[in-house]
Amino acid sequence: MTTSNGAPAPACCAPLSDRAMSHDDADRAAQLFRSLGDPARVRIVNILASVGEAACVCDLTPEVGLSQATVSFHLKKLLEAGLVQREKRGKWAHYSLRSGALAELAAVLDPGVGRG
Repeated sequence: MTTSNGAPAPACCAPLSDRAMSHDDADRAAQLFRSLGDPARVRIVNILASVGEAACVCDLTPEVGLSQATVSFHLKKLLEAGLVQREKRGKWAHYSLRSGALAELAAVLDPGVGRG
């Protein structure tokens, strides 16, 4: 297309596809964010990030203010989403943030994160 003076018309919009995430990456990100769709799960992730080490359900229960069964349920959801990892110590399970989980979340919100 050209303008009335014969000059090429400027493009309306720049293509975005080279900057957009793939469908698979979007599905993965949605799964991560769905797992954080409950305030208790957000608090659990925050606590685990703050302490920087594995914590037992019995340690998290008073911090979150919910029953042990409810905290275990929320940890299961976070585990299924891949945000936390579980380590069995005797009869107790200890949970910690999966290495790279927070960076994965941050990269969705700030695509420049993690790029050299």
